[in-house]
Amino acid sequence: MCGIAGILGQASPERVAAMVKAMHHRGPDDSGVFHEPGVALGMARLAIIDITPGGHQPMCAHNGLVWIVYNGELYNFHEERALLEKKGHSFQSRSDTEVVLRMYEEYGDDFLLRLRGMFALAIYDKRKGPGKEKFLLARDHLGIKPLLYSGSAGKLIFASEIKALLASGMVAPHVNPEALRLLLTFGSVAQPQTMIKGVHMLLPGHRLTIEGGNQRIERFWRLDTGRRGDLAGLPYEELVSITRDSLEESVRLQMVSDVPVGAFLSGGIDSSLLVALMARNSSHRVRTFSVGFEAEGASMDESNDAARTAAYIGTDHARVVVTGQEVRDRIHHIAGALDQPSVDGVNSYFVSLAARQAVTVAISGTGGDELFAGYPWFITMTNYGEQEATLGAASLPAKLLAAVARSPMWDSMSSTRLGPRLEMARNSHGFLARFARIYQIFGNAGAGKFLAQAYRSQASVGREPSLDILQADEMPGATTLERVSALCMRGYTQNQLLRDIDAVSMSHSLEVRVPFLDPLLADLAMALPRSAKLGKLTGVPNPETASYRDTGTKRVLIDAAQGLLPPGMDQQAKRGFGMPFGTWLKGPLKDVFDDALSPASVAKRGFFDPEAVAVLKSSFSANAASWPQPWLLMMTELWAREVLDAPAAPMA
Repeated sequence: MCGIAGILGQASPERVAAMVKAMHHRGPDDSGVFHEPGVALGMARLAIIDITPGGHQPMCAHNGLVWIVYNGELYNFHEERALLEKKGHSFQSRSDTEVVLRMYEEYGDDFLLRLRGMFALAIYDKRKGPGKEKFLLARDHLGIKPLLYSGSAGKLIFASEIKALLASGMVAPHVNPEALRLLLTFGSVAQPQTMIKGVHMLLPGHRLTIEGGNQRIERFWRLDTGRRGDLAGLPYEELVSITRDSLEESVRLQMVSDVPVGAFLSGGIDSSLLVALMARNSSHRVRTFSVGFEAEGASMDESNDAARTAAYIGTDHARVVVTGQEVRDRIHHIAGALDQPSVDGVNSYFVSLAARQAVTVAISGTGGDELFAGYPWFITMTNYGEQEATLGAASLPAKLLAAVARSPMWDSMSSTRLGPRLEMARNSHGFLARFARIYQIFGNAGAGKFLAQAYRSQASVGREPSLDILQADEMPGATTLERVSALCMRGYTQNQLLRDIDAVSMSHSLEVRVPFLDPLLADLAMALPRSAKLGKLTGVPNPETASYRDTGTKRVLIDAAQGLLPPGMDQQAKRGFGMPFGTWLKGPLKDVFDDALSPASVAKRGFFDPEAVAVLKSSFSANAASWPQPWLLMMTELWAREVLDAPAAPMA
């Protein structure tokens, strides 16, 4: 687990060294830079597998003609290494990075299809001789590790973090207006956009290749419902057994490490099941960590549930109490650690901070809700999809009205008095339109209202939200359940959950692994019949408060957990983790909040409309507005101070 960086074209070892230094937190154990005319690669290393100097990067093979920098873990490296040795390859280390490098030599670009893990990597291959060099960037199937780049074939720069790109002195700290609008709309930036103008995030399951002066980006993997045809027609009990065995295999593979491994334990189904499977595959007590609060957050504190589960499984458990004062003391570091602003990430920051005191690797339950239909909106969208299908021709007028209303020609109306009517027309019909409005912070009309005029004119203000999530609609022809899974995975999960977890955990030099997001387990989950993941929807109470037993959500996963977890866990409702942000903003964080969003600060930064911000602050103080909107504005300003305003290292 590391931070990687590099420059192709006008390469400078000094610039890459500055980029590596900016990511020291991602890899405090070792660092290195490779340079020759036209290319420079850098690495900050957190040693996990083969912690000896044998795992040093940048790493080379084939007499120095192929070089790699690799951020991530290859969980099937033992099996792949054995296959390569049979083909005549020899190894100088026990590192999984060397296995990845040899796999590229043996299989070419399609080696990516054999990788079972999380990764962001760069390979420089000059075996064909001068003028025929090849450069490859690639990112894992589900977007667990980040990979940002700017430029094109003649001059390209890449890194694991925005801070590293800015440290190079080659990327200007100019904010992307479109990304700022997306941030306000949804609480995170939809990839491939980033907060910095001209910087892109390579999408999950994609590779970027530069060869012969030409650059191409292509997808090498996508979500699919048809890779496990062997599941069709199997009895439900057998599906439960296969699911449990597959998840246990993923957990076992992801426990491979030469440093201590622990787990985040929230008390919910997903993390609890992973911890139980870890305990079955460990020769010692598993270290687990959960977050709790003092009286100010007692109503949302789930740490007692986590403690009961830990006692049942028999883990060495630690409850981390997060206070408002501690958040206030660390809020600037949190904003910088996030690398780009988000409405989320604070919980992951503190549980990672605590875990790093005892372990170097932590297992997370992220991905279980997405793949096994755990979120309430799976029920909401399934009901909506069925209603839409039964209407048939009767829905034609609403369909036509919605299609016309979504045209960009009406975008400017969104912030006028006719905006509510436009919104009603746009949302009158359409699966994507309905889904796009499930999870928003300001919404598109609100984003337009709060953006400063200088950004408003460049940010597609008023744009129909369903157009913003088209990139995430990877399976438009699938059944409702699988389509929603894909929309979650390629939207909220990759843009917010995974990106935030990676950024804040690595700020503490902690590697987080996510067994649910193993590509083979994803293939299994996407191929399961609806009845394995969702019960009968007739007579179901409010999906926001109903229990797993009432709704049948995650049915196969819950049944796979039988005998491993405390009885009755299926009687709890799906709960999103909460923190008492509103209380903190009015208490320990009030001075930070007031300063970050003061009229002078807002006007100086120029992102937001000062009058709109002042009205929101007043509404929040009067308990007429909830915390997410003011929190997101505050975090955006603090991020700008920590990341944009940080001076770039002087270059020779």
